Amino acid sequence: MNRINWGNKEVLVCGGAGFVGSHLATELVRLGAKVTVVDNLSSGSVQNILAIRDDIQFEDKDLRDYRVCRKLVNGKDCVFQLAANMGGIGYITAIGADIMRDSAVININMIDVARVHETPMYFYSSSACVYPDYLQKKTAVRPLREADAVPADPDQFYGWEKLFTEKLCEAYMQDYKMNIRMARFHNIFGPCYTAFDSLKGKAPAHMIIKAIKHPDPPYLIWGDGKQTRSFLYIDDCVQAILRLMDTDHKQAINIGSDRLISMKALADMAVKLSGKKGVKFQYDLSKPTGVRGRNADLTVMKEVLKWEPQVSLEIGMTMTYNWAVSHYDELEGL
Repeated sequence: MNRINWGNKEVLVCGGAGFVGSHLATELVRLGAKVTVVDNLSSGSVQNILAIRDDIQFEDKDLRDYRVCRKLVNGKDCVFQLAANMGGIGYITAIGADIMRDSAVININMIDVARVHETPMYFYSSSACVYPDYLQKKTAVRPLREADAVPADPDQFYGWEKLFTEKLCEAYMQDYKMNIRMARFHNIFGPCYTAFDSLKGKAPAHMIIKAIKHPDPPYLIWGDGKQTRSFLYIDDCVQAILRLMDTDHKQAINIGSDRLISMKALADMAVKLSGKKGVKFQYDLSKPTGVRGRNADLTVMKEVLKWEPQVSLEIGMTMTYNWAVSHYDELEGL
């Protein structure tokens, strides 16, 4: 595959102090791009970009302001739009209006200013949450294909906004001939300060922290532990994004893993990494768990990107666990 030469390209990473955004910005810097990161730090953290702070231009700005967006996008060769009001299952099940309003305003602003400035390349980060609830009722779920998103019935407001923005991107490509790529992320995980946030973090980070802290408090699993998901390590996610940018594929594409695992098995993996013995799990059926099962069909991804994930779940969890142990004092209280 002929890769884009990112050397000296002017790149804007929106939400670049967040989890995926900070890793993407780091890789773009390594590839020689001139990177501007914009983040209002509602979900992101400057800790995530400290290692590259001298190599980027950081803007603490609010992308709900159209004028801010217009200034930031001016002169950019590529915009990666990852900014959103988002979080883990506990957050997106509790918050609806703010998530939809904030993220919709950001996405409308960003795509329109990219149109105004005729930005050559644009990336939108969607989510597996766009997929309909009626296809995710079983733990042994059929892997979700891109075409399964319609007829639509996401189980959360977060997913509805993501699907709306995918259609917004399609409309802008049709009417204004914009060059846009879209990825539906399936549970990305890995080392990151905000990934371990108690409210907005995701399952692998929560499982790891619980294993490190056990036995005080006891190890609590949300739901019955049988609900299933697939997880993709962050380094693979970044490589998939960059490969996608170097294709002509204009439809939303799954970026994830197709290895299905239960939350109980994921917790077992975290506990095994901790070396602790005799851990007894407790289950809280009152906690939100989202859909019963979700997995990614990677047929299109493998065909379009000529690539597949390289980091196994065990290796990814090991690297994330080791990072969490070495940064534990900084993670406490998040």
